[in-house]
Amino acid sequence: MTKFPLILGSQSARRKEILSYFSLPFQQAVSPYDEKNAVFDSDPEEFVREVALQKAVHLAPQFPKAFIFTADTIVHYDSKLYLKPENEEVAFRMLHELRGKWHEVWTGVCLKTPDHIFVETERTRVQFHDLTEKQIRTYHEAFYFRDKAGGYAIQEAGSIIVNKMEGCFYNVMGLPINATRKVLQKASIDLWDYLKKSS
Repeated sequence: MTKFPLILGSQSARRKEILSYFSLPFQQAVSPYDEKNAVFDSDPEEFVREVALQKAVHLAPQFPKAFIFTADTIVHYDSKLYLKPENEEVAFRMLHELRGKWHEVWTGVCLKTPDHIFVETERTRVQFHDLTEKQIRTYHEAFYFRDKAGGYAIQEAGSIIVNKMEGCFYNVMGLPINATRKVLQKASIDLWDYLKKSS
């Protein structure tokens, strides 16, 4: 067991699932930070760094002695951010614009301890198939899209829209394992010590 409480500052089921691949104990909490306040100034890496950091900073008063771990994921293409779609039409427009194209998925991860703040980022390049409008509609009928940057999921059958990918798969899911390992290591938490034995 760890000697500190670790708080996953996210309500994401996917981030909970990925962090649960390890035996590192944690609990979930929702950061009060409103992501709509974040300003995009042409740099997607800086954007996810800042949002992940602000999520941790805003949650810290509730857990002043805890280690708070937060993340933010966005899709970036042609100088534009694709965040969580507000409705199906916005989600449709996102996939319609991205179809057949290479785009970037960026995630920032932040660990705030009582004394320090550490941040890491991860980038993955993804290319969709040249989707038809019918395929996009069918996809959104099958998969919940509102809580997913870019309006899509890569896990399970959601990967049917992906032609090629360069980089971390789990980054596209919302929590890159390598960046998570690096940011925790900066606080002397080694994920290698929390590997679960396969059954």
